[in-house]
Amino acid sequence: MAYTSDFPAVEPAAVDVAAVRGPLVLEFGVDWCPHCKATQPPLAEALGDFAHVPHWKVEDGKGRPLGRAYRVRLWPTLVFLRDGQEVSRLVRPTSAAPIRDALVGLGAT
Repeated sequence: MAYTSDFPAVEPAAVDVAAVRGPLVLEFGVDWCPHCKATQPPLAEALGDFAHVPHWKVEDGKGRPLGRAYRVRLWPTLVFLRDGQEVSRLVRPTSAAPIRDALVGLGAT
């Protein structure tokens, strides 16, 4: 499972995120956010090179526990995890290069 274009109706639980072994990309945002929309092409491009890395879109907002657990302040925020632990994050990336770099930093090659 690589790039996902839609935010799911159900937010994953923190325990589900922590249980993922290997690399995982969490994308916090909302469908109507212009910054989130602008990030989709470079994100799809970068994740296309890493199709084996799961990408979970998490709809964020006031009172959403997962976004608060990761201290998300701006959308989109990409959190790069390995074995449930945060390795890096990007806020409002506008090109594929930093996303690729973060994926390489996960050891996702």
